[in-house]
Amino acid sequence: MFAFVVLAFANGYSQEKGKFRVGLDFGYVPASGGGGGLLSIEPKFNITENMNVGLRIGGAAVIRDLVSNDNEEFTAKVAGIGSYVGTYDYYFHKSGSSFAPYIGGGVGYYSLANVEVDDSSADSEEITPAVSGVMGGLIRGGFEWGGFRMGLEYNFLPDSDLENVDGDKVGTAKNAYLGIHIGFFVGGGKWGK
Repeated sequence: MFAFVVLAFANGYSQEKGKFRVGLDFGYVPASGGGGGLLSIEPKFNITENMNVGLRIGGAAVIRDLVSNDNEEFTAKVAGIGSYVGTYDYYFHKSGSSFAPYIGGGVGYYSLANVEVDDSSADSEEITPAVSGVMGGLIRGGFEWGGFRMGLEYNFLPDSDLENVDGDKVGTAKNAYLGIHIGFFVGGGKWGK
């Protein structure tokens, strides 16, 4: 794995018009009452020297506070949120430099996973979101330097009603999340002049 990362940095930076590249990002998801991690892979196509489009395939696993119907908070173990998001990034690249700040966004499908409640005042029970998938979007920004990438992203998702095994509404889950990520990419050619 170490050799692959070294090769990614040595093989250049992005990007040339008409080239493909693939990125791999790892990160942290801060959340009220907990936190979690994220992982994504993103194949992209460079439509110009400073713009690309791609498909981010990712997942986030988060432990966070939920709100019950009587406005009491309880901690929940969230199995995860999967995402398939079409993306667009714009790079503010200076000629001759391997450092490139970027901003971007995207729209796509997010799948929501089962939730296990951990409430000290009651027995643990399994609850699920009332919907298993939603449309959502993201905005992001950060920088690339050589083959290294670092950034912030915010995923906009609607809240979900939570139901117990009997189908009764027992609370609400906020699905939107902030991600802080680092990663690397391969391919894409060299930055244009």
